[in-house]
Amino acid sequence: MASPVERTASGREYKVKDMSQAYFGRLQIGLAEVQMPALMSCRTEFGPSQPLKGARITGSVHMTIPTAVLIETLTAAGAEVRWCSSNTFSTQDHAAAAIARNSAAVFAWKGETTQEYWWCIERALDWGPGGGPDLIVSDGGDAMLLIHEGVKAEEAYENTGNLPDPASIDNPESQIVLTIIRDGLETDPKRYRKIKERLIGVSEAIATAVEWLYRMQANGTLLFPVINVNDSVTETKFQNLCGCLPSGPDGLMTATDLEIAGKVAVVCGYGDVGKDSAAALKKAGACVIVTEVNPIRALQALMEGILVLTLEDVVSEADIFVVTAGSGKGIVTVDHMRKMKNNAIVGNISPFYKAIDMPGLESFPGVKRVTFNPQTERWVFPDTKSGVIVLAEGRPVNLGRATGHPCSVTSSCSFANQAMAQLELWMERETGKYEKKVYAMPKHLDEKVASLHLGKLGAKLTKLSKEHAD
Repeated sequence: MASPVERTASGREYKVKDMSQAYFGRLQIGLAEVQMPALMSCRTEFGPSQPLKGARITGSVHMTIPTAVLIETLTAAGAEVRWCSSNTFSTQDHAAAAIARNSAAVFAWKGETTQEYWWCIERALDWGPGGGPDLIVSDGGDAMLLIHEGVKAEEAYENTGNLPDPASIDNPESQIVLTIIRDGLETDPKRYRKIKERLIGVSEAIATAVEWLYRMQANGTLLFPVINVNDSVTETKFQNLCGCLPSGPDGLMTATDLEIAGKVAVVCGYGDVGKDSAAALKKAGACVIVTEVNPIRALQALMEGILVLTLEDVVSEADIFVVTAGSGKGIVTVDHMRKMKNNAIVGNISPFYKAIDMPGLESFPGVKRVTFNPQTERWVFPDTKSGVIVLAEGRPVNLGRATGHPCSVTSSCSFANQAMAQLELWMERETGKYEKKVYAMPKHLDEKVASLHLGKLGAKLTKLSKEHAD
């Protein structure tokens, strides 16, 4: 990437779209703080003692207004922070500018190219000659992926003298990652191993990344401890109750002026996210059909009055396709899209951006791409002259086309959990409590996250007597 890193007057690095948006970002952050009682309670409790003093934290999480509140909670507790987004379209530029001006090194802007995206991750991991971060806040695992692949390439280079060959693989994004690693080997052949040696641990909030981490733990290749905040009680229960998905259909309507009422909408996957999507689409008046591989979830959908079919059964009849499954790539293929009716809408609400076959669509011979507005594009096939409308280039539509999760939901769930997990890893760094394994969020931290909300929400807990407790 040719564009250089910039610096604030105090010397802190950053790269954002427009620093003049910092004032507006600061106003929005002030509003969000009122809606995020857990993080504000963290600042009250931990700010004076500075328990994270000396900690270097790298974040790879959507650079939004709620994330800004998390970042400033970590810095209030004493940490030094470098941040990048975990999605090319999810950054709110005013949030990035405000944090870059006031609080942390930020490398993020809305509409990054894939190459720019990985450049930003590199910058967030780059703490100078002393190695990398002490801790990572992760939302998808890309920073961890770069470290693991970098260590693997460095060890191979040391043993064989062979550099990674990006041309040996077909996936364009993987080629970019290998190119970054290959170029780095020529200047510092131990860079990623130094990052690995310094890294105390990671907190991870995305289910698909957690599954990948468990697989690495099983085969002995996981390089550092990870706390899985995705499966904590205060994460899963409150996100489901609050509904993290109404912004999915919101993103559809914002993008296309779509009237959902009366349309046939297919929800691919009926897990927690799929249920929220189906409920929101039904509320908007759509006729909802679900595709599912799990018989228990299929039965749940049927018991709620939702028809369960295969994608092949409905691909040529439906108006809207929402991919919610996070279990793999190519859930909606280019062949599926060729069979869809003219101007069918295709959006992704899963954390897995490969769920829609964008490489297949982009490379289809003669396909024509027409951009209506940013992240809303019609792809016209040469043989049929009909097209599909794809939102956010197949990446999460609620972040690319709408405004993501409400502040209160994010605060109550992921971000309070992330903050407590970071504190836990740092405070236990010399005890040997955490090995190179994936750990469930400790129960006492889950309860702490819940308790951090209570005072701000006017609740008073009943205290057990000793007799009742016994």
